[in-house]
Amino acid sequence: MAMDFEQVKAAFPTTVPMVGTLGIEFEDLAEQRCVMRMRDQAEYHNHVGGLHAGAMFTLAESASGALVFAAFGDRFADATPLAVEATIRYLKLAKGDVRAAATMAKTPAEILAVLDGGQRPEFTVEIELTTDDGTVTGAMSVLWTLKLIRR
Repeated sequence: MAMDFEQVKAAFPTTVPMVGTLGIEFEDLAEQRCVMRMRDQAEYHNHVGGLHAGAMFTLAESASGALVFAAFGDRFADATPLAVEATIRYLKLAKGDVRAAATMAKTPAEILAVLDGGQRPEFTVEIELTTDDGTVTGAMSVLWTLKLIRR
């Protein structure tokens, strides 16, 4: 069962301090989709005046992590979410505000069925980075796992 989305939105910037530090904001959060936004700030620009690659990575990974937190946060007493691998492609110069839209291909129920069967599930979250005019500036894929906490 997913966590309350409003509670996730409120807690995430302090649970993941980098999100609060960079001022990353939620635009949407649902069971299999999360959209977060980073407002244009000169301090985050690169040498050609666009959003720095590291900031784009952090925005995308944060949207991915918020989605995982929302889907599985009620299971953190017995399982720890871990990013296993991330791949990002920088497609166009990101000027202005940038959004990261993260989606899970598998449902949380499918992933939890593997965990509850005693296995360590792996699942992918795909993230698309866009500017306000809809230009796709990047694409990221994060492979996640839920590691059982052995007591």
